Amino acid sequence: MVACSLACWRCRWLLPLLLGLAIIMGIIALAGRGWLESESGPYVHQASLWESCTRGEQDLNWNCESLMDYGWGRAAAATYLVGFVILVICFALAVIAFSIEILRFNFVRGIGGLLFVVAAFQIIGLVIYPVKFTEEIPLMGANMFSWAYGFGWASTVVVIGCAFFFCCLPNWEDEVLGNIKPTYYYSSPDRAPYLN
Repeated sequence: MVACSLACWRCRWLLPLLLGLAIIMGIIALAGRGWLESESGPYVHQASLWESCTRGEQDLNWNCESLMDYGWGRAAAATYLVGFVILVICFALAVIAFSIEILRFNFVRGIGGLLFVVAAFQIIGLVIYPVKFTEEIPLMGANMFSWAYGFGWASTVVVIGCAFFFCCLPNWEDEVLGNIKPTYYYSSPDRAPYLN
């Protein structure tokens, strides 16, 4: 493993910290109104996971329509939200697992398995949303999937990376717990005359 990326006991909080970062990005994605936005001015369309808002070019007020009226809107929101809830549970389990002096590595591998489930739910929600949105909602002008949608994908990528680390961590059990003596490499002056 990379130096200190979970190969030492002091670095054990790196994975829960990354899960916390994924939670923050998930909150931004769930609350953000930037899932879809107009690409350039005049800004006449913006959407979140929950609603789609439009306005005329000269109008200052947004007219919003709930995406929960559509089956695909409920499906996208539900799958992303279920993934987020499981992510929060995994974060709590990771904090508990790394707080215990005697780390239970099978427990850690189970957290990794749950994180793959989180990633699957989030990916389903993140794929349903743009496909069905562009099919069923009339778009005004040039639009792009924007920053909040990007935070949703960033959270998913972090979750996938953490899932691999949680699943592979038991392979380095002795290194993490400090049960292996360090190996020192040195060369004698006879073997390396260029050092003189």
